[in-house]
Amino acid sequence: MCGALFQRAIRAGRVIACAALMAGCTSAIRNDPINQPLTANPAQVEAALTPSVPDNYDDMVVALSFSGGGTRAAAFSYGVLTGFDQTRVPTRNGAVSLLDRLDFLSGVSGGSILAAYYGLRGRAALGDFKQRFLDVDAEQGLQTNLSLGNIARGLQGGVNDATAFPVWLDAQLYNHATFKELLSRSRPRVWINASDIYNRTAFIFAPVTFSALCSDLSSYPVSLAVAASAAVPVVFAPIVIQNYPGGCPVGLPSWVQRVHNNPSAPPLIKSYADALERYRSGEIKYVKLLDGGLVDNYGLAGFTIARLASNTPDGPLAPAEAVKLRRFLFLVVDSGRDPDGKWSQTIAGPSGVDLIMATSDTATDSGAIGSYSAFDATMKDWREQLIRWRCGLSEAERTRLGAPPGWNCRDVEFFISRISFDELGPDRSAALNAVETRLKLPPDQVNMLIAAGRDALAANPAFVAFMKSLPRGPRMPPPPPRAAPVAVAPQSPTTQEAQAN
Repeated sequence: MCGALFQRAIRAGRVIACAALMAGCTSAIRNDPINQPLTANPAQVEAALTPSVPDNYDDMVVALSFSGGGTRAAAFSYGVLTGFDQTRVPTRNGAVSLLDRLDFLSGVSGGSILAAYYGLRGRAALGDFKQRFLDVDAEQGLQTNLSLGNIARGLQGGVNDATAFPVWLDAQLYNHATFKELLSRSRPRVWINASDIYNRTAFIFAPVTFSALCSDLSSYPVSLAVAASAAVPVVFAPIVIQNYPGGCPVGLPSWVQRVHNNPSAPPLIKSYADALERYRSGEIKYVKLLDGGLVDNYGLAGFTIARLASNTPDGPLAPAEAVKLRRFLFLVVDSGRDPDGKWSQTIAGPSGVDLIMATSDTATDSGAIGSYSAFDATMKDWREQLIRWRCGLSEAERTRLGAPPGWNCRDVEFFISRISFDELGPDRSAALNAVETRLKLPPDQVNMLIAAGRDALAANPAFVAFMKSLPRGPRMPPPPPRAAPVAVAPQSPTTQEAQAN
């Protein structure tokens, strides 16, 4: 037995040694930064990225966040979007689709692929996203086999660089769109989330982040942001952003220094503010970005930081919107899988790919739990502050801000929940959990995930309560069937298990 183990160790050592030698012979990783310095007038830049939002929000705010999980996450989230589209809600102008009332949308990794596409195309995205992404092989053009050459590239920093996935995304989905196009749309406000692996914090593709780098977000390609959000370590090389410190025409928001100098600030916003200060000071020359799930697999950092950074009880909403607000719905679409691995039944293991995956899953899941806990606590505190502020308004202020007749300052309900496979019972949940984290799936699994997203939305208790709280009897999608067909996920080689999530 000892002899066999020794021989395995020798073989493994030879593989690593050969890969290390080959690392000096492989082609260089191409991930040179392409972000441009901020040279325009700051007011013009801000105006270009600040849409004119029509006053049609009535008394509700609706937000979604799509977790990571490769095509599995994109398909499950797509099912939730179709469920939104099938749900009618009342407005002052009559009943409309809940999808048309989506105010905020955040995405991580696989979820960011759909979030960005919907942010660019709106309702039209529902018509062809399945054809353009879910039903195609997004791994074409990627290096996925476990060869000495790929091991060598992995040791250099990543098997696939910026010449692969971002190019495919532009050709298939985004057509070279930039953030000027993404952020200039009136609704929803979209966040794409990656991880800054030096500062160990969320990197949110937002104006404040790029302003700290003195860089122009409006010209940055959406495809590169999504590729950064989905860049699983080793499988993908980091996406690199260049810093342009010194002589920046725009200053940092006042809250950044306030939080940076406050050792008691909540850890989520403290780490983000510290990173922004390091960017602006020039301490960091290049920002290296990997999978957003490493820090926040639920994509909640954007909204949480936007709220914590506010010096007002209403932010990030406008005062008039906060006065009218009665119902706030925020659903996290969680496409994560339950723990898996036969090594839990043996003394030996995990090893190899299983060890890498187990370590990555542990970090991702623990980070997601932490971000959700911080988000939930922030939302509860925000509701209390909103009520105190609203109830303290004078009659003149209420009238100026548009409070309707019979307005109740305490009538503010928050509905915050996580939609997951668990909503659908043990049999369907087991089948969904068996779907791999990859960028290509069989058609039957794609269809199963889309149906699961619609059904999980209809079964979610917080969503049901939200719908029941609305006036004039809004129509909900039909409940999920008691017995749904279960697709069995096929097995694939372990060398493919480390695909992008």
